[in-house]
Amino acid sequence: MSLQTRLDKIRSSPKLQNQQQTAVVLGAIEDTLRSQKSELTPTAYFAALLSLLGQYISNDKGLVNKEGASAVVYLLDLVTSHVPAPLLRSKFSQILESLAPSLTCTDAEAPLLRASIGCLESLLLAQDSQSWALPQSSSSPRGAVGGLLALAVDSRPKVRKRAQDAISNVLKHPPPSPSLDHPAGEMCAETASRGLQAAAEEAGSRRKKHKSKEQQDHDPRLMHALQLVKTIASAENGWPSRKIDALCEVLLNISRSSNEFLTMAAFEVFEIIFAGMADEVSSAKLPRLLEAITELQPSQNDTQLLPPWIAVLSRGYDVSAQIEPEATFQKLADLFSKISTFLPASSHNIRVSASECLISLLHTCIPDSVLLEPSIMDDKVLEKVCRTLQDLLSVKFQSAWMEVFNVLTAAFEVLRWRSYPLLESVVRSVGDMRGNDSFSGKKEADALLSAAIRAMGPDNVLSIIPLNLFKPMQGQPGRAWLLPLMRSSVSNTRLAHFRSELVPLSETMFQRVLNHGNAEKTMDIKIFETVISQIWSCLPGYCELPLDLREQFDQSFAELISNLLYQQPHLRTDICKALQNVVETNKAIADLESDENLIQQGRVTKAEAKQNLDHLAGLAGNLLAVLFNVYSQTLPHNRGNLLQCINAFLSITPAQELMETFQRVASMLETAIAEQAQVQSEKPKQKQQPSSDEAKNKMPPTSHTLMDLVITMSIYLPRESFAGLFSMAANLVSKDDDAQLQKKAYKLIPRLSESEIGRQALEERSEDLQQLLLAATDKVSPPARRDRLDSLARVVPFLPASDLHFIPSVLSEVVISTKEVNEKARTAAFDLLVLMGEKMAEGGTVVNSKVPHMSPDAPSAPASLEEYFTMVSAGLAGSTPHMVSASITALTRLLYDFRTQLKDETISDLVQTMDLFLTSNNREIVRSVLGFVKVCVISLSTELLQPRLPSLIPNLITWSHEHKAQFKAKVKHIFERMIRRFGADLIEQYTPEDDRKLVTNIRKTRERRKKKRDADDGADEKVDDRRKGKFESEYDEAVYGSGSEDESGSDISDDEVLGRSAAKGQKAKQQQSKQYIVEDDDEPLDLLDRRALAHVSSTKPKGARAAPDATKKKAKTDIDGKLVFNEESDDDDVMEFDDQGMSNGQEPGDGTLEGGINAYVNAIKGRDAPQEGQRRKLKFKNKGAPGGGDEMEIDEGDVVAAKKRMGASPRGRGGKQKSMRRGLGMDKVRGGQPNGERGGGVRKPRGGSGRGGSGRHGLQSRRGKRH
Repeated sequence: MSLQTRLDKIRSSPKLQNQQQTAVVLGAIEDTLRSQKSELTPTAYFAALLSLLGQYISNDKGLVNKEGASAVVYLLDLVTSHVPAPLLRSKFSQILESLAPSLTCTDAEAPLLRASIGCLESLLLAQDSQSWALPQSSSSPRGAVGGLLALAVDSRPKVRKRAQDAISNVLKHPPPSPSLDHPAGEMCAETASRGLQAAAEEAGSRRKKHKSKEQQDHDPRLMHALQLVKTIASAENGWPSRKIDALCEVLLNISRSSNEFLTMAAFEVFEIIFAGMADEVSSAKLPRLLEAITELQPSQNDTQLLPPWIAVLSRGYDVSAQIEPEATFQKLADLFSKISTFLPASSHNIRVSASECLISLLHTCIPDSVLLEPSIMDDKVLEKVCRTLQDLLSVKFQSAWMEVFNVLTAAFEVLRWRSYPLLESVVRSVGDMRGNDSFSGKKEADALLSAAIRAMGPDNVLSIIPLNLFKPMQGQPGRAWLLPLMRSSVSNTRLAHFRSELVPLSETMFQRVLNHGNAEKTMDIKIFETVISQIWSCLPGYCELPLDLREQFDQSFAELISNLLYQQPHLRTDICKALQNVVETNKAIADLESDENLIQQGRVTKAEAKQNLDHLAGLAGNLLAVLFNVYSQTLPHNRGNLLQCINAFLSITPAQELMETFQRVASMLETAIAEQAQVQSEKPKQKQQPSSDEAKNKMPPTSHTLMDLVITMSIYLPRESFAGLFSMAANLVSKDDDAQLQKKAYKLIPRLSESEIGRQALEERSEDLQQLLLAATDKVSPPARRDRLDSLARVVPFLPASDLHFIPSVLSEVVISTKEVNEKARTAAFDLLVLMGEKMAEGGTVVNSKVPHMSPDAPSAPASLEEYFTMVSAGLAGSTPHMVSASITALTRLLYDFRTQLKDETISDLVQTMDLFLTSNNREIVRSVLGFVKVCVISLSTELLQPRLPSLIPNLITWSHEHKAQFKAKVKHIFERMIRRFGADLIEQYTPEDDRKLVTNIRKTRERRKKKRDADDGADEKVDDRRKGKFESEYDEAVYGSGSEDESGSDISDDEVLGRSAAKGQKAKQQQSKQYIVEDDDEPLDLLDRRALAHVSSTKPKGARAAPDATKKKAKTDIDGKLVFNEESDDDDVMEFDDQGMSNGQEPGDGTLEGGINAYVNAIKGRDAPQEGQRRKLKFKNKGAPGGGDEMEIDEGDVVAAKKRMGASPRGRGGKQKSMRRGLGMDKVRGGQPNGERGGGVRKPRGGSGRGGSGRHGLQSRRGKRH
């Protein structure tokens, strides 16, 4: 930022008090300079400020005026950095003398000190080598640096930070000299190191005196000193080399502190020092630093100091390996031996630190040249290192075997193929351990052996620990557990091993299975089949960049693979994956654009990879023929891996051979289509569709299979074959008698657009494609709709700007497709609408004379967004409500996407038009309009929408009375959004008087929700977390996230204007559904039982009723609050009321005496009351039945008999008969009878046929006994 800009900020109406004083001082100086007719230059400002500074600060009086001094020094800080350096050098002593009182004054405040430090920083940056060579004094640059060092450990955070920044900036900009370090760097390092030493000693003595943990954890002076050391070390050339020894000793002593912050700060200093030495200039200091750290080795069992020392040493050698890789590698053996001695330690922290250090040394200190071109000395070093690694498996290190396994795993990963035979004994030892059933570290052993297989290769590992499955050796156990390890670990190895060892083993196992015949499979036979599957599951790994591909992947191996593809369907997945890997891995190497790295490339060069591909291309023709045949014999749902494999081999097939293959497939396709047409003409049409299982297991017609192959081949075909390809597509898209074949034909255009040659062909044949697609408009079958829309989308980008008639020609089809049943078709239609809008927005000409059904002399129109919206709006005059609704839906999506590019007049007219459609009587149209209004409310500006509210709200509120298709909920949700944007008062103002209760309800709901959030501090966080998980964008949350408690208010089907977003919202809503497992009390649910699905419920199951005497019950009361004692009565005799007078969560009537009487009358005379039917039988309705109310008939004589039986039984205390008159505390009456007993004591059993029950009927006593 320039000086003038900073001064302008001060001049312009300051808000803070200190800025006001600064503005006054600046104005006075500028007035003075103008009166003297001086230019307002940085030098002039600087001289005026220096002369003014003496009036506010002096050595004798100190601070005369704090506010004035702060303002002057602040301006001086701004100006000094713009003053010429020669002036600052020549006047250094004078300037420093003027600033010194502000730096040394005891009552100077932080703002004054910060500004003074800034001035001093600018002064020091301007000094040259001669100035820095002066001895330290109060008027020299070194003396000024001493003052900054004192302020860098000040107790005030902002002052301390400003001083540290100033020191860092000065040290990073040394004057030109041959020295690496700044002239003041050594002084700064010595002062900081001495201060750190003193602070550490003081903290240590304080810890001895005060044993409490609070005193130990609080060492501010030590932390400030560490921060200063870190600042100096982070300078351009790092810490001075002659001061490294003392610093390392102090830092290591600090790092043993129990205060984790101190330990982390000490490590950060080491990290900064090492990072500063990573360049060639500072690297000369590194050997001395590593030597100093090594000499400071702590005691063998020092649990506090040893782990940080190991970590620092590891980081140091990491930096050393970057600078001098060869020299560092020569030291690796001794270093490895030294660190490994800490592994047997009893402390877990020491063991972990040592193992991590060894792993780091392996990864950083072994250069690639040692693996690729090792010398004799390199081999000797590796042998020493591997000898140390082998010793780690001895009994001495048994307590650290888990850490040792991690180190050995890293060794295999780093050494790769060089690990054989150096680590042969490690594999043998770990293999023997893994084969022992009592060994507990099998997981770690498996990880180590997997790394060994990946590094050595399976051939070398199996030569050390053989499988012993075919001809087991005497006394050697079988190791079938190695096969799963090989499946996930084999890569970049020799294919010859698979052919010589595993294929014969597979054949032997398969022969044993064949010898067993068709008898019931024994356990041995199942094991043999499993071993065969595991063997062939290793083949994809063997085919990942094999080292001997050209020698081993020959004609005989290809024949073996082909036979297995034909004869063993269950092995096709692994074999296809292997064939795909062998092509794709070599292609990845051959297509590399960067420099070769043989370590990462697995020792396969680009030239070798290209030779491998040429070799495979020679076999591609025969393999493709086999794959085509197998593909035609495979059911559609199992063809995915075959198609990927075919795709891989097509990519390397020579052009001539590919053309011949295509011509054969094309001729076969033509023949198959003709035969299929003849068969269909002779065969009568089936009236009954096949079941889903039959359709799934039925092979598709040959023409469909061949068309799949043509689509797969299309992007690899040469340009000369595209004429035949387009001709084939033209014939098939017009066939409306085979929907699936037409669908596959439409897939050709999107497939071709995936390749550069294909896109060029589409662009060249753009006009032909337009005519083809327009001609086939009337013959599109519903299954092909989505793919046709996708094809249209691929043609639009290639339309010439001078002729865009294709867009209005297909526009009506695209608009109507937004109402398709298929969701993917709707999504494609919405995306195509937006794509065509973007094309129209680019400009051009729409030649209307070429549009079907338009006059040949129709004038052309310029392409624009407004013109495009006019085209889409034409559908609003459609003859059918379906077309009108689709047009509104399309306009909704387009408005949301292009709202920022449209003119306000266009948007206003569109909103006004939709307002009129709200008065329509057609629900389909209004439903789309509601979606449009919702998008307007959430996306348009308030200036555009607010003028439409007086007419929009009355038209909208009319549909809140419509209960079908969730219209009421949709309208409520829109009102919630409008209230959120415009406020409840404005919305209520335009709402009709009779409907204002909706606005009142929304406002009260929002207020209740706000109060609840205020009462619960964590509630809003939970709501936010839930939203983040449910919605993936702001628009999804805006459209689908209703502020209402009624979830039905947020609909998704309406708002599918976003296609994919609507689907996401639907999925998010579906994911909220929960399922529950219903278990018996006696035994848990058996998930393997066939009837387990019957115990899964989508509603939360209610708990079982407790036994009568199992728990204490609350005393029963009637509605007046009187206690009711009835020992022999059942729970059904008295209604239970809670504290609010609620029964079972509901009010009896409306909670008043009048409401209770009304409920009684309704029970007698309402629609659910018993009715007298034929032969004077009473009819009761079962409202809970799915059909809306089953009726049961009861003979009146049975009712009288039941009454007599119940009346004869003694009730209550003393055996008195209880009155049949219902009290206010009793259950509601149906048919005039108490306790819910319908028709005089006849009721449905509560356990089975209550409301919504199974419908058992019978006479029961009041205790629930069946008669």
